[in-house]
Amino acid sequence: MSPEPKADEGLIAAGSRFADRVRGALLGVAVGDALGTPVEGLPRAVLQRQPVRDFLPVSRCNYPPGTWSDDTSLTMCLASSLSELGRLDLKDVACRFVRWVEEGYWSPHGVAFGMGRTTRQAISRLRAGVPPEGAGAKGEWSNGNGSLMRTLPLPVFFHDADPQELVQAAHRVSALTHAHPRSQMACGILCLVAQNLLSALEPLAAAQQAAATAARIYASPPFAEERRHFARLLEGDLWKLPAEQVHSSGYVVHTLEASLWCLCKYEDFASVVLSAVNLGGDADTTGAVAGGLAGLTWGESAIPGQWLRCLVRAEEIRRVAASLAKVTARIAGR
Repeated sequence: MSPEPKADEGLIAAGSRFADRVRGALLGVAVGDALGTPVEGLPRAVLQRQPVRDFLPVSRCNYPPGTWSDDTSLTMCLASSLSELGRLDLKDVACRFVRWVEEGYWSPHGVAFGMGRTTRQAISRLRAGVPPEGAGAKGEWSNGNGSLMRTLPLPVFFHDADPQELVQAAHRVSALTHAHPRSQMACGILCLVAQNLLSALEPLAAAQQAAATAARIYASPPFAEERRHFARLLEGDLWKLPAEQVHSSGYVVHTLEASLWCLCKYEDFASVVLSAVNLGGDADTTGAVAGGLAGLTWGESAIPGQWLRCLVRAEEIRRVAASLAKVTARIAGR
């Protein structure tokens, strides 16, 4: 008699619920990004009067509805590297970031756009030959959300890893562009939430358990000094806040809080992602992070079909997601 398959092997078999959720995660990032990109920078008050309900053209670039920006491009660079190599290789990820700038690799229309200042400077250092481990900005004023927005492929790839191993991977990938402990910690917390979602926890329980795990992991320097910046999440107050106390700027802590607040407040993909985008401010990144988490929670099947049909390069994103799920299946139980 052949041995029974491991639980992980059954979970991530081709066509399984896990594969649907991986597709949902990557497509969800792109959908949230595409919904938010046309209104990036608009104040919340404007979007309260005229909320986003569907894809819009990106008028500043003359791009059609369904166009996404750097959030999705860099997410797909990471996802493609993990799925093709079957391991985390910082040099390869860095090379793909450079290709994005130089060649338009994983851009929606052949040209990189939407890049933030900190990311631009770090990729310039990578192009100049600075090693990946030394390219990221370390200053406190370099805590934008540019590494948080692209981190979701990591908890998929490391879904069965020890939480400490997962957050260490998140720190290393964040540091390619954003090396300050606060940005690294934000990426680590997001990965812990996503890992819990993949363990079938509901969003609020996933976030609360991640907060408890983070409190343990981040008890020592240099992260202990950063915990006060995450107090609303770590101490459980975030979920009780009204919308007017949830911020949606490009600051990494704001994006983490806003995306998790939306995920835990609403119960379907469309409501989560539209609420995130309509918070205003850095709408594309809040939408991308919230959309990725919502897609991971409920799968591609929960994303409205009209958005998927209009989404630029949707089929290519699906193919990478399928490859990432298969690679994860092969190395499950490592």
